[in-house]
Amino acid sequence: MKDKSPTNTIPVADNEALFLDTTLRPSKWDDYIGQKNIKKNLQILLTAAKERNHPPEHILFYGSPGLGKTTLAHLIAKEINAQMKVTSGPAIEKIGDLASILTNLSPGDILFIDEIHRLNKTIEEVLYPAMESGSLDIIIGKGPSARTIQLELPPFTLIGATTRIAMISSPLRSRFSGGIFKLEFYTNDEIQDIITRSAKILGIELNKDAGKEIAKRSRFTPRTANYILKRARDFSQVNKTDMTKESVDEALKLLGIDHVGLTPADRDILHAIINKFSGGPVGLNTLAAALSEEQATIEEFNEPYLIQLGFLDRTTRGRIVTTLGYEHLGLKSPTLL
Repeated sequence: MKDKSPTNTIPVADNEALFLDTTLRPSKWDDYIGQKNIKKNLQILLTAAKERNHPPEHILFYGSPGLGKTTLAHLIAKEINAQMKVTSGPAIEKIGDLASILTNLSPGDILFIDEIHRLNKTIEEVLYPAMESGSLDIIIGKGPSARTIQLELPPFTLIGATTRIAMISSPLRSRFSGGIFKLEFYTNDEIQDIITRSAKILGIELNKDAGKEIAKRSRFTPRTANYILKRARDFSQVNKTDMTKESVDEALKLLGIDHVGLTPADRDILHAIINKFSGGPVGLNTLAAALSEEQATIEEFNEPYLIQLGFLDRTTRGRIVTTLGYEHLGLKSPTLL
């Protein structure tokens, strides 16, 4: 479904990025690489719903940013030939906003809510009967004269996406009867397949070694892989060079991305814990204040990859840098002194 938002609200740079991301997004199940178990489950769910001539049950995807939650929602819409209305938790500020969205759905539509964990609890409670029985209860007026109107909604499928499933209330989670699916990090081989596909779409001549180098530094995440591919392409274009391992190395050096994919922000976290807090443990609040960074950014973007690599450990007392983390920075771990 095309985005109906006015084009003049999107800056040119963002518009180009949006176009590229849409172009690289798989439009067929066969083009979607990785998450094999989730794909099998979804194909069974969708096939069964088609045979019953009924919209699929509500689905929730969760996992780190950039793993393909939105892409899966688009693929589901294409598979069942349904229109998809897209919104996000922070965008639904009032009950009236949700009522407007739900009453404008057509039978069989998909409503995709990104960052669903950020829905207001009052709005969540209005959503329960909409998901469960297809009705919307609206209170008109205040005080003794207030009355409730129940509106019947057309059959629809709600697809939610979140990076923080723990923040979704238990009553809301329980209403995703179609399934709750966790997207896992990708393997290097899967990332390389994604990069190869993206390079073909963008018309980039990419040799195998260059692809391996990008995959190695992509944080096991397709979005990061495509970002690095586009920046390496820009570097090669400006410097009139082929896309080789050497040119990718140079491009990533300029971006500050090291040989395992750590960014300057990742290294700042490790250095801060080591230099300011003696390697930890340190609480998230204190660490965020020391770095002048948002807690959510550290917790959702930086930490998962640092923990995945074994450079950071999250304990009940706080964050600590591991021996591997010290070694990566070329420092001696206190445990080895």
